[in-house]
Amino acid sequence: MAKFCISCGAQMDDNQQFCPSCGAAQNAAGTATTSTAPAGTGAKSKMAAGLLGLFLGGFGVHNFYLGNTGRAIAQIIVTLVTCGVGSIWGVIEGILILVGKINTDADGKPLED
Repeated sequence: MAKFCISCGAQMDDNQQFCPSCGAAQNAAGTATTSTAPAGTGAKSKMAAGLLGLFLGGFGVHNFYLGNTGRAIAQIIVTLVTCGVGSIWGVIEGILILVGKINTDADGKPLED
């Protein structure tokens, strides 16, 4: 079952804490909070994530940066098992981040340009 952003009405996944369209934080009561991010956290950079994917993607560094720890560990394992050939996975994800096909972090918060 999909849920919708309280601020802009965009459709969201049930596990997303931030709207991918407007960035508004959603609380458990179903109302938007006044802050668009948890205290002490800023938006992740699309450029940083993309470049990390291009140059260090085989080690999953871009996914660690975005908070996708499980995927990052899987990338390390694939790269080691395939003797480096599997690192193409990270390079492709780096390109997808830079062109905007991957545009949110693990919490569903939009990446900033």
